[in-house]
Amino acid sequence: MTESLLITRIGELVTNTPGGDGPGPGPFAVLTDAALVVEGERVAWTGLSARAPAADRVVDAAGRAVLPGFVDSHAHLVFAGDRSAEFAARMAGLPYSAGGIQSTVTATRAATDAQLRAGLRRLASEMLRQGTTTFECKSGYGLTVPDEARSVALAAEITTEVTFLGAHVVPAEFAGDVAGYVELVRGPMLAACAPYSRWADVFCERGAFGADEARAVLTAGLARGLLPRIHASQLGPGPGVQLAVELGAASADHCTFLTGADVDALASGDTVATLLPGAEFGTRQPYPDARRLLAAGAVVALATDCNPGSSYTSSMPFCIALAVRDMRMTTDEAVWAATAGGARALRRTDVGYLAPGARADLIMLDAPSHAHLAYRPGVPLVRAVWQAGGRVSAETPLRHDRVSFRALFTRKDTQ
Repeated sequence: MTESLLITRIGELVTNTPGGDGPGPGPFAVLTDAALVVEGERVAWTGLSARAPAADRVVDAAGRAVLPGFVDSHAHLVFAGDRSAEFAARMAGLPYSAGGIQSTVTATRAATDAQLRAGLRRLASEMLRQGTTTFECKSGYGLTVPDEARSVALAAEITTEVTFLGAHVVPAEFAGDVAGYVELVRGPMLAACAPYSRWADVFCERGAFGADEARAVLTAGLARGLLPRIHASQLGPGPGVQLAVELGAASADHCTFLTGADVDALASGDTVATLLPGAEFGTRQPYPDARRLLAAGAVVALATDCNPGSSYTSSMPFCIALAVRDMRMTTDEAVWAATAGGARALRRTDVGYLAPGARADLIMLDAPSHAHLAYRPGVPLVRAVWQAGGRVSAETPLRHDRVSFRALFTRKDTQ
């Protein structure tokens, strides 16, 4: 028989309760003096603490805030090497360009599977400790058929949200032959990577791939059942957002330099604008205009863009703080974007909210309100994490599985 867990005396429960327009998270919503019941892997009940039903086990939140687990819909975690010298030079005034990716490609190709797996698991562990219970992971630092295939295979060990990003940049051995590399990506490379992947992505940017190349890769991915997403308008205005909307992509990511037509397209379509403020922090580029997107009615998500070059952070709380301080999002908007928005960007209807039927992915803060995530930047406020109904702890050796990365830690059901 499935045991039940009651978390009671919650000072603020962020629910993002679904509306009447279908399954999945709804608008930002909170309950105060609340409680929540978990049965198995799902939320069974939410409401006022005074009306909470009995349960087999009880956790007293003592006035703390409880939120849905963060959903990080954009991360590059399979890589080797270190680019801290590049970061230091950029902070000293060197402009950012996409060319630094090649150094990570060289290091990743030289790394063993064990080294790549260890780095991936370390970063996934960091994410979970900071409240991220669902994350997407891209390839993109191998850029050969075997190296991209092992990248997505490794990612698939710990998340179902795996993205094939063979079209990250053109590798050195294909310099001057973009068409030849695109044929490799959409042919043998895609064939090797598709069995491990749910998504296909392209870096549609100057210095990487144009609209025609991106369309060729993403349509080939669609033919193999991979849903499209796209890196768009990070370094300057470009065709990526329009292409994303045209192809029905789940998400257009970065969106730093948007035209009026781009904003209108995002507002009128189903493509989520995923903003990655860690990249702007790490490159000293202008931040995306979140207020413009929100005012137009676009759906906005936040993600870390965790990668070794432009955004080496695994912290969704840090990105929430940046979004509030530097992109002028409200705390409500930023937390919604980091939970429900990320779920929308991954087309997930089971995460990003806390209501009966949702997966029981939740975090408890050492704070009375979600606003403290921005109010107290840099402070480790995540006190406890539950994933699929089980409390997780970092006190024992790592394991891994493909269903969820809850198995990175062991279950710990008592506070």
